[in-house]
Parts: sequence; C-alpha cells; structure tokens
Amino acid sequence: MAPAPGRGFRGVYLLLCTRPEGRGRVYVGFTVEPRRRERQHNRGRRYGGARRTSGRGPWEMVLIVHGFPSNVAALRFEWAWQHPGASRRLPPGPARRPGAPLAAALGVLAQLLRVPPWDRLPLALRWLRPGRLPAPLPDLAPPPHVPITYGPFPDQPRLAHQALPPPAVPGVTCQLCEGHFQGEVDAPLRCIQSGCPLAAHPPCLARYFLQDEPHQFLPVEGRCPCCKTVVLWGDLIRSHLGYRDNPEDDLCSSQGHWTEELQAEKAGPQVEWVEPAAKAS
Repeated sequence: MAPAPGRGFRGVYLLLCTRPEGRGRVYVGFTVEPRRRERQHNRGRRYGGARRTSGRGPWEMVLIVHGFPSNVAALRFEWAWQHPGASRRLPPGPARRPGAPLAAALGVLAQLLRVPPWDRLPLALRWLRPGRLPAPLPDLAPPPHVPITYGPFPDQPRLAHQALPPPAVPGVTCQLCEGHFQGEVDAPLRCIQSGCPLAAHPPCLARYFLQDEPHQFLPVEGRCPCCKTVVLWGDLIRSHLGYRDNPEDDLCSSQGHWTEELQAEKAGPQVEWVEPAAKAS
C-alpha cells in the first residue's frame, strides 16, 4: 500500500528523454511514488503523465532528491529547479550550465542544494540510472552532508516495522529538557554511535546543535552532548525514522511535527519561502 499524499516519501526527480531525436531533453517533477510516476510519464497525459512529456518519450527517471519534510518544501524545490532564472534563491547571473540539458540541470541542482533553505535539510540524492551519470565534474557534486546512492530503489517486503525505532521506554526523559516522551510517536532521537546513551527530543537536539547558529532553522551537523562525536543531522534523522531508502515504506510521516515547531520558533528571512508553490506534475 503506497503512502498517502502528504505523508512518507517525497522526491523531486529528473527525467531524461532517451529518444535519439529528443536531444537529451530533461524534465523536473515531484512525486511520492517514483516507479508509478515514471510509468505515467511514459504512458502519456491520458494516464496521468505531464503535458510536456506526453508522447515525447520514452523517458527514464535518472535521479531523485528526497528527504523533504513536507510537500510544500519539495514543490518549491521543484519550482526553483524548473525556473532557475526566476528563483530568488539562486545568485544573480547565469543559473544554467552551458551544454547538454542534463549537465545544465545538474548544474542548477548543485546550486540549489547549497543555498537556503535547502542547504539545511537532511536531503539525499539517488542516481536511479548510474549509466546516465555524466563524466565526473567537481562543480556538479552535492554538498558533503548530502549522501549519494546508486541504482534503483530496492524491492523490499513490507516489513518496515522491523526497521522502525522501538516504542519509547516508560520513564525515559530527554537529556536536554528532562521532559518525558509521549509514546511511540514521540520516540527519542538517539545517537548513531554504538553505546551512546543519548535520548532527546528532535527539537531539543536541533536547538543544542544550533547554539552557535541561532538564526538557522535546521542544523547540518553537531557534536553529540553525550559521546561528543560530531554527527550529521541527516544521519540522525534517517536513523530515527528507520528510513531504509525505500519510497514504498511510509517512514517519514513524523518529520513534519518537529520541523513545524522549529520553523515557528525561527521564522525569519532564512526560512521564509518566496516562490509560489507549484502543482504536482
């Protein structure tokens, strides 16, 4: 059973036209189900595909950026990727890389992943078709905190509950605010280092990591208050959600709760959205 819209997996993808006369045409879109969305594009507008891709394929979904905390965050990333010249998030000047459409789109993507607010989100990038990967270009690489994986999403049986974090233990309190955890939906965030006793609410640990960056919304990394190891925020969140890189598993639905809490606290120019939300394509 696929996750409901607005919950679970959220990705912004890049399609590549493989028809010789298509000249490497690309298309950027948003989806909660990558496999189904690729099929829709190839079957045409009548079956849910986009107008710009209908009858112009075949198309391959070559890469996808995922880990967005909400549909709005993903849709605005999609809009900025589709309209780099109009986006206020990108620096002035030519936003597109000269050359083939694929290289141009990757150039815009590399810039978007390095500008607020997306440079703070625990995003990940998956090359679904590694064979389409262009020659290594340093300026097209994502930031160091954005992990890259290669190949199609794994087909996994729906036993995702085995990878979910265990229910909160009665009596365990947050080591930063000393507050209690309210059942399984409020399970403690724990350090990824083996043996570390950390148990904290996600907003509490985010605030702790942001002590030297009080105007930021989300941390990129921080030093664990217990074991003192420097850890990436994205690694902590993926571990907390039991996320196994499978879009069929609805493991990200709790993410909106604490990100909204932090956003309310840190509202300001760093987290204010400026582009209009686009419709899902």
